Amino acid sequence: MYSLLKKILTTPTPTLPKSAFTTRDAPTEELGERLQETVFSSLKGSLAIREVAAGSSNAEELELTALGNAYYDIERFGIKFVASPRHADALFVSGPVARNMAEALRRTYEATPDPKIVVAIGDGAIDGGIFKGSYAIAGGVKDVIPVDIEIPGDPPSPQAVISAMLAVAEKLGQKRAGRSA
Repeated sequence: MYSLLKKILTTPTPTLPKSAFTTRDAPTEELGERLQETVFSSLKGSLAIREVAAGSSNAEELELTALGNAYYDIERFGIKFVASPRHADALFVSGPVARNMAEALRRTYEATPDPKIVVAIGDGAIDGGIFKGSYAIAGGVKDVIPVDIEIPGDPPSPQAVISAMLAVAEKLGQKRAGRSA
């Protein structure tokens, strides 16, 4: 008991320097500023994203969750994740589509208002990844619903996802401008 207490008291506490939290990654900041300008100019305020896990390993979801932490903080750029497809501008689909998720994915796609953008996140979502050809997999996302943008990687980096969000905002702005003209 005393040896455990002694170990706790003598073990140094690992800490990060304050500069790790005050300095930001310059390329990510530049990309984020471009994203914010695009979101505010072409979408008039915000981009709402509904994430659908269609059978993934959760690696892609962890990267999307990382975008909301204090380091990336994508909400400051006008990006928000929503709980309902009825409130979404874009669908981000991760993982190969499992057969039992195919119908749910179709219904989610149909519930999302037009104009909408579908993004396949990760190698599994693009073509089935390592599960391609499995009896349990319906295929990649494009085998179930139309896909506008693909983000390769397993999982893709947060910077790659932010770059794709910029492309989503631009494409959605073009679709909305074409619809109102």
